[in-house]
Amino acid sequence: MTTSTPAEPTPSVLAALIARVAREDTAAMRALYELTAAKLFGVALRILVKPEWAEEALQESFVNIWRHAGDYQENLAAPLTWMSAIVRNRSLDCLRRQHIGRTDAGAGFAGFAEWSDAFDETLSDEGRDPVDVALVSQSARRLAYCMQRLDAHQRQAVALAYLRDASHGEIAETLAVPLGTVKSWVRRGLEKLRTCMGATQ
Repeated sequence: MTTSTPAEPTPSVLAALIARVAREDTAAMRALYELTAAKLFGVALRILVKPEWAEEALQESFVNIWRHAGDYQENLAAPLTWMSAIVRNRSLDCLRRQHIGRTDAGAGFAGFAEWSDAFDETLSDEGRDPVDVALVSQSARRLAYCMQRLDAHQRQAVALAYLRDASHGEIAETLAVPLGTVKSWVRRGLEKLRTCMGATQ
């Protein structure tokens, strides 16, 4: 007997569960968690890299979902989009907590070494052909090398903006600097990255 992979939950199913969660239905909350936790964990992991941080952010996110399920409006956003936004915000909060207290500018982006290794590994796993794996892994190492050559603040801003999908406003809040400064760091960092990537090909 062949078992099929369960179909991905439809927006209507998730919306119905959120509506039940708003009425403090714990069974609906368990079902919602089982249907979405893996995908939402991926959202958190993409931002935080470290699994333990991602797990913490995910748990905090589901607490928020439980508390604010009544605020969800199906006509404004798909259920998974709404939940992903909560996870993304909690992950950025977690990232901000990790950043607070780091006063050594030379230390650069918190957890960048872990990001480099994880990024290389993730990209390598995506390839099925050995040649593809080798090429992608090489590109990841080249990018990591060029990122390390950026000034610490530029590296932070570029990593948050393009590798962790944070907006300029979120970066400014995370790093506690003016928005214009963030835009300058990102622009100059990208210019240096392009030059470095071209030179190391």
